[in-house]
Amino acid sequence: MDYESFVRNRITELRLKNGVSEHKMSLELGKSGAYIRSITNGSALPSLKELFNIIDYFDISPSEFFSSLEQPETERSKATLLIQNMNIEDVDKVLQFIDWIKK
Repeated sequence: MDYESFVRNRITELRLKNGVSEHKMSLELGKSGAYIRSITNGSALPSLKELFNIIDYFDISPSEFFSSLEQPETERSKATLLIQNMNIEDVDKVLQFIDWIKK
């Protein structure tokens, strides 16, 4: 597994999902405007401390950041990913449905 590419691609994926530019994200992290671009284009990697700052920026846990490395895609992992991308109201509906199924 190419972990460097994974980190770069995952940052890009999350940044696009959150609708934030590389420049804006860099500045909001307290870095120069080109900081994230240097990571995503392969010319740099974040330090471990900065990687955790980036993960925190996206308001996710480290395990969520690295979740796609854990196992090949299964029906359960697909469902988990879909739930992670839902708003809280839809998550509540899914939980109600699960409670109904378990009865």
